[in-house]
Amino acid sequence: MNKNILVVKAKTYTFGICLLLLIVSCNNKSETVDIKKLASTNEQVEALYISELQECIKHLERISISNASKDNVAAYKQARLHFKQIEPILAAVDKNNFKSLNAPNILQVNEEDATDIKIRNPFGFQVIEELLHEPELDTLLLKNVVSVTRDRIKLLKANTRIQLKDYHLIWLIRDQIIRTATTGITGFDSPVLGQALKESQYTTSTLLKLIDIYKDNFTSDAVYNELTGALKNGISALDADFETFDRYDFIKNHTDVQLQALLKTQDDWRVSFPFEMAISNTAKSLFDKQTLNVFYFSDYKSDTLNLKQKEVFGKQLFNDSLLSKSQTMACATCHIKDKAFTDGRTVFNNKQIRNTPTLSYSGYQQSFFMDGRAGSLEGQVVGVAENHDEFNLPMDSIVDRVLKHPNYKQQLETLYKGKRADYNIRHAIASYIRTLNDFDSKFDNNINGKAQTITADEKQGFNLFMGKAACATCHFPPLFNGTVPPNYNDTEVELLGVPQVPDTVNAVISGDLGRYDVFQTEERKHFFKTPTVRNIAKTAPYMHNGVYESLEAVVDFYNRGGGKGIGIHEDYQTLPFDNLDLTPKEQMQLVAFMNSLTDAGFEEE
Repeated sequence: MNKNILVVKAKTYTFGICLLLLIVSCNNKSETVDIKKLASTNEQVEALYISELQECIKHLERISISNASKDNVAAYKQARLHFKQIEPILAAVDKNNFKSLNAPNILQVNEEDATDIKIRNPFGFQVIEELLHEPELDTLLLKNVVSVTRDRIKLLKANTRIQLKDYHLIWLIRDQIIRTATTGITGFDSPVLGQALKESQYTTSTLLKLIDIYKDNFTSDAVYNELTGALKNGISALDADFETFDRYDFIKNHTDVQLQALLKTQDDWRVSFPFEMAISNTAKSLFDKQTLNVFYFSDYKSDTLNLKQKEVFGKQLFNDSLLSKSQTMACATCHIKDKAFTDGRTVFNNKQIRNTPTLSYSGYQQSFFMDGRAGSLEGQVVGVAENHDEFNLPMDSIVDRVLKHPNYKQQLETLYKGKRADYNIRHAIASYIRTLNDFDSKFDNNINGKAQTITADEKQGFNLFMGKAACATCHFPPLFNGTVPPNYNDTEVELLGVPQVPDTVNAVISGDLGRYDVFQTEERKHFFKTPTVRNIAKTAPYMHNGVYESLEAVVDFYNRGGGKGIGIHEDYQTLPFDNLDLTPKEQMQLVAFMNSLTDAGFEEE
């Protein structure tokens, strides 16, 4: 699956070091360890991990340029099987190596800042899979990619000692349950063979093995049986055809059931968590408002004292034109509430080149603006303030104005103790924006069992979105934006080949260079951040330049294969398909589903 992975801003969470400690060790590991005879759970997990790594290496070494194609594919499938078997553990103990080994077959661009831009060719399983299915085999490239992939796994095997606490294992299991529901069943990382459902069975089977290792932790046989039964039922449900698989049913009746059984498990174990990551420690449903921790996405996680009052203060500032030089523009001027915080225009005025993005759910991102140039909502406020075509007023001047407003000055002193006025003003506005995420759409309420009003077309539209139409390989549930679950560390940018005007005959790509303008990285021309699809029925027109007036037109663009399908040829286009081959009815069903994502109360005061 072609995907574009961009690290916009490196974030160091020092507490994450203890998530699952990977300690370098030069010990030689026995290949024939009897896992059950080992004394500790850590030794048993490590033995399981090492065993699967060794099997993976063995089958990678069977891939050779001298083999028949079918033999190489068979060897690859076995190597991939064992890689997926270790996915839950590897993704937890070493996120970076997991990401590299599972990277899409697309150039990797990491932009830390203007002086630290790294461009690398990908390696790993997805690359091997695509190479093995090319019409003409590039033997030299295949040999190199297989060698690099194998050697990286050998390095993992030689330098691994795993140490887990109980809460680490709970995190590991929860992450994998959500990874399966958000990327596993979508085909996100099975680009050619389409083995997404089978591979999801492999990863879930590893969870069962881990739980068996930790069986003595359970004080209740009923809780143990409920968790293992939920996972086994999920494995059975995954035994299905990719295109006809009912993902709506799977998430409602398996993912959520597994999450709820895991909650009972951590209660049974009396697990105490030292902190909370992106996914709540009490997540009970994929589409529940409490599932994701919005403060994980902020650089300022500790500033939650008097939060409700700060949100109210931020809303006042958001709606006040005092913050602009001419005092004729507020945040709310372009981000209108009854339009899901957009403005309904192609562009706001003749000074703008981009469509106004929605602010709903915008708090759940790791980069901001359509080109991802800001690393936080607080930082985005600075960009708006200092833009000559927007507020056109430096932050120090905004601070002066706010401090001269008696009510605002009093709130700053009361809520923030009068310190860091610049930051506090921005924090208040950002705090308000982080509340614009109700998760109470028709779709949410139905998949959570609060209503039974979803139509057959809306449900099928979701299944298409998550499957055949490949929408969810860029717009990840439950946010339906480009922030990648389950770690939520990266917000992706994509090159779609969006045209300047809605022309399918003589199409010319939009002149906006997008991400390129941030660091002038040639490989990032015309890349833009993947926005949320939530509330999309209220946010027309669409795309970064507002080129499409309707969702039907957007779906048609994707169905044709993006820019490539209308004659726009860009080397780095990230859409993975030539066309989607969706029928008119399927396109209608996709639109019906997206219309069901409108929050019930976002227009209300």
